Amino acid sequence: MPKTEAELFAFLAELGIAVSTKRHPPLYTVADSQALRGEIAGGHTKNLFLKDKKDNFFLVTVGEDAVVDLKQIHQSIGAASRVSFGKPEMLMELLGVTPGAVTV
Repeated sequence: MPKTEAELFAFLAELGIAVSTKRHPPLYTVADSQALRGEIAGGHTKNLFLKDKKDNFFLVTVGEDAVVDLKQIHQSIGAASRVSFGKPEMLMELLGVTPGAVTV
């Protein structure tokens, strides 16, 4: 599995998948991301870093206008229990990013 941006881009190139990157400051809310409309084409999403009580972690991507019920989503994602947001330290350890920089 790719661990760096360069490795990811190389992996995607091997698969024949073209990529483009738009650099921007971290975005903490959908409102923050809406300021980039017109600069970034395509659908816009929000990414949620979640964990269950057994320390299973999930990265959930939904449309920016989606309402996510944290009391119910565990049933849809196969979590062992209800979920909560993962701690920033685990986000860095597992994905190498900080809050506001979670991406797919």
